[in-house]
Amino acid sequence: MIEILREHIISRLGKDIDNLDMVLDYFKPMTIDRNKFLVQEGKTCNYVYFIVKGCLQVFVYDSEMNETTRDIVTEGTWCSELISFGSGKPASENIKTVEPCELLAIDKQGFQKLMETVPQFDKVYKQILETSYANSVYRINTFVALNALERIKWLMESRPKLLSRVSSKLIASYLGINKDVFSRYKSKLKM
Repeated sequence: MIEILREHIISRLGKDIDNLDMVLDYFKPMTIDRNKFLVQEGKTCNYVYFIVKGCLQVFVYDSEMNETTRDIVTEGTWCSELISFGSGKPASENIKTVEPCELLAIDKQGFQKLMETVPQFDKVYKQILETSYANSVYRINTFVALNALERIKWLMESRPKLLSRVSSKLIASYLGINKDVFSRYKSKLKM
C-alpha cells in the first residue's frame, strides 16, 4: 500500500527527495468497509487520507436529510475536511466510503511535524490545497452555467468511469440534479 504513496509523491516532487521514508512512516494503513463514515459533520476531522483503492463521497445534508455531494474522490488522490483538520473545529461536511477502501491516513500531529521538518512535504500539501480549490471552483463555476443534460455530458467527458462505478443516485447528487431527471437523460444518452 505504501509503495503507491511513494510513487505518488515521487511523481509530484521527483526522485531526489530527502526523508521520503520518514514521511511515509507517518502514514497509517487503513482498510474500511463500504458505507462507513470517515468524517461526520459536527465532529472534528483528525486525518488527511490518501486513497490507495476505493472511492469516497464528500457531502452535506440539506434540511430534509438529502445528500448533496461536493465531490467523489477516487484512487491516487487525497481527501480530508481540510478546514476542520487545520482548525480543530467541527467539520461542516461528511466523508463516507462508497466502496471498500484502502487508505493511508496521517493525523494532525504527524502532518504538522512533517510540515515543519520536511520542506518537500510542504509542497505536497500546497498541491493538495491548490488541486482541491481548483476542482471545487471549476465545478461550481461550470455547474452554474450548465443545464442538467450539459452536466451529464460534462461528467461523461471528464470522469466517465464514475458512471459505471457509483450509483445513479450518487451521480445525480454530485451533478446537482434530480435522480429521476438523471435517469431520464441517462436512458436517452444510452450510458
